Amino acid sequence: MKQTVVACLLLLVVGPLSADSAEFELSQVREFFPVADRLVESEGKPPVTQIYRGDVLLGYAFVTTDIVPIPAYSGEPIHTLVVIDTAGTITGVRILAHEEPILVVGITEQDLQQFIDQYVGQSVDDTLKIGGRSRQGTTVLDGISGATITVMVLNASITRSLEEVSKSLTLSDGVSPSDKAGAVGATSGDYASIWVQVWQDRIFQIVVLALGLLVLLFILIMQDWLARHPRLLQRLRTGFLAYTVLFIGWYSLAQLSIVNVLTFVRSLFREFSWESFLIDPAMFILWSFVAVTIVLWGRGVYCGWLCPYGALQEFVFRLGRYLKVPSFEFPEVVHERLWAIKYIILMGLFGLSLHSMSLAETYAEVEPFKTAVTMRFQREWGFVLYALLMLLVSLFNRKFFCRYVCPLGAALTFPSRFRIFDWLRRRKECGHPCQICRNECEVGSIRGTGEIIETECHYCLACQITYWNTQKCPPLIDKRRRQDRHRRQAGGVVTKVTPSDPPT
Repeated sequence: MKQTVVACLLLLVVGPLSADSAEFELSQVREFFPVADRLVESEGKPPVTQIYRGDVLLGYAFVTTDIVPIPAYSGEPIHTLVVIDTAGTITGVRILAHEEPILVVGITEQDLQQFIDQYVGQSVDDTLKIGGRSRQGTTVLDGISGATITVMVLNASITRSLEEVSKSLTLSDGVSPSDKAGAVGATSGDYASIWVQVWQDRIFQIVVLALGLLVLLFILIMQDWLARHPRLLQRLRTGFLAYTVLFIGWYSLAQLSIVNVLTFVRSLFREFSWESFLIDPAMFILWSFVAVTIVLWGRGVYCGWLCPYGALQEFVFRLGRYLKVPSFEFPEVVHERLWAIKYIILMGLFGLSLHSMSLAETYAEVEPFKTAVTMRFQREWGFVLYALLMLLVSLFNRKFFCRYVCPLGAALTFPSRFRIFDWLRRRKECGHPCQICRNECEVGSIRGTGEIIETECHYCLACQITYWNTQKCPPLIDKRRRQDRHRRQAGGVVTKVTPSDPPT
């Protein structure tokens, strides 16, 4: 925790690493060649620096982004220094600059160093891949849990750069590592299409996620019918929330974040590339689904059904009710003013991102998503304590973080204002005088007037269950009573006896 605080303070003082700092000096090269005394820039392409001791050539150094600037998860490439000897053997690798969220705060320096050290001793003729099965002629490197995409891009940048350098310097045996492995996609030469390999490797994840989203789409489309069968709908919702936590969250690590929004907005003002968004299939599919549902149903579909941390809060609140923990709600005037907190946080993060994306990523830790979902609580105790504290509050106040603090939820309200349809049914009696739905709304998104505040609604459909409940909704109760009275009157009419009728 102490190291994390120091890192954050350093970012505030000196700012983040940028493309301008993606240069290396002799002192950095000496870490791998202690006797080196000068560097000589080579002419031509690719740009490679020669390392000398006097007149003796010791090896070569280069930055991967000068050769193959592959965009990583953040949309920006990872500037990596690679040093090799004259025989084409890697003697050292160091990351000079990056804007990867998971590397800014999340992955420890020790984890990153252990990953990088695996390259030392590898040859330019070796085929290197991250995880998976080992094949003849292929060296499998251990990845980093929670940073799979980032390390895949890092590996692709290093290996592709090595291939280009070895060709120009004739260090290899003339056969590229990709040709030896017989691989396609990200290992064949077009490393900008690394996302193709990722999608191929994650076909199971893609299929299960797609099926889950189809189930949710069915629930949304059939919400009126399901609301008339509340037990079925409640079981479906509970099951889906469990699927969201276990599969979308802890298995697929597809927890959306405000960092994704800031990265997308930033890319619109820079060189936009689909590859940087396609590189994580689960995130891409989920974001695409969220974009569609926002237009049709509003942001509540994501916040109420697809957010793993939100689902965790829901289960914690239900546990509190089961244990009979007393819950509390803020007065309406306080409750609505507390909504402003998440918008203030959003504006602050957006302003920071204009100055420094790395700085914004650091302060985006106000979201406990990375700790609770992406890192599965395997972090420094300070981060874990904060994530657990937000969950603990949910024992007493339902989805406290979602309602008042979450900058992602705040960001999603803006496109929600362009929602096309109004799927949530209301009656003229709602709020005048009926207050049942308002009192039962899990996030307090119904005003005393009966109006549903769509930008704060989490689309739990509880109000729709009440809407169709003839035993609970006052207008329906009145209607049912009138119908019952008419039936009783119709069934109790006595037929008059005429003179022609026989005596009884």
